[in-house]
Amino acid sequence: MRLATIRHNGIYASAVILPDGSALLLADAARASGLPNAAYGSMQSLIEAGDVGLNAVRALVANAGALDNARVEGGKVVLAAPLPRPAKNVFCVGRNYAEHIAEGERAQNIKVGITEHPVFFTKPATSVVGPGGSVLLFSHISQQIDYEVELAVIIGKAGRDIRPENAFDHVYGYTILNDVTARDVQRRHGGQYFKGKGLDTSCPMGPWIVTADALPSPGDLGIRIRVNGELRQNGNTSAMIFNIPTLIASLSEGLTLEPGDIIATGTPSGVGYAMNPPRFLQHGDVVECEIDGIGKLSNSFATAPAPGGSV
Repeated sequence: MRLATIRHNGIYASAVILPDGSALLLADAARASGLPNAAYGSMQSLIEAGDVGLNAVRALVANAGALDNARVEGGKVVLAAPLPRPAKNVFCVGRNYAEHIAEGERAQNIKVGITEHPVFFTKPATSVVGPGGSVLLFSHISQQIDYEVELAVIIGKAGRDIRPENAFDHVYGYTILNDVTARDVQRRHGGQYFKGKGLDTSCPMGPWIVTADALPSPGDLGIRIRVNGELRQNGNTSAMIFNIPTLIASLSEGLTLEPGDIIATGTPSGVGYAMNPPRFLQHGDVVECEIDGIGKLSNSFATAPAPGGSV
């Protein structure tokens, strides 16, 4: 299933995107079907409902033909990020594709190499923006905004010290994430990731969550990005250095993963700063991320208002 958060009547609502592109509003459908609808009001509550919630959603989808009052026509569906305001920072993985490491070494004339363990950092909840949303360019801070398409894993079952062989038992589904990065800010702050990757709107996400049962081979998916229609990144998740079970096992060592947690799994080669000459994003650029089996995530980039005003 494709589970989405949409904007409907001025609020966020959880929904299933049906094969014809229309959206079945889950809280409305549950109410019309005589089910308690509290678990279907948000994506977070739906994820927390686990298998019980998913089975109920499947039953609602099977009866969608009788729930017209709970449907939004495809042309009227306005997608938001699946988790518009995650409960915690988004977990991210750096240096997880060998060719991306190699291009960075060439661009910076340094030797980094493959690390023995995954490199983790986070992006704050305020960085999340949905499909079609504008990514802000803070020109007073950065002139080197870059893109990174990534497969993101959504945790559905809590766990700590998760064993690799049990990792997929904790996965709810998958979405697409663009790890937008201010390269100059990153370098300015000692090379650490958080500040340069944590600016507002620097985490486009969507267009929906594809449930784990509908994407049985996440370790073998085409993953690509286009800037103004030009193919820049074109890889496959099979090239990850640390696969999904390894990432979940490593991250969960002494750290509890909870329903709704998001793990971005790294990016393949083709980023702008490693091109010769470097090519950074500008006002008006449109970046389209695509992962096979999930869909496309498109965002435009726009210069932010001058500093000094309120949010």
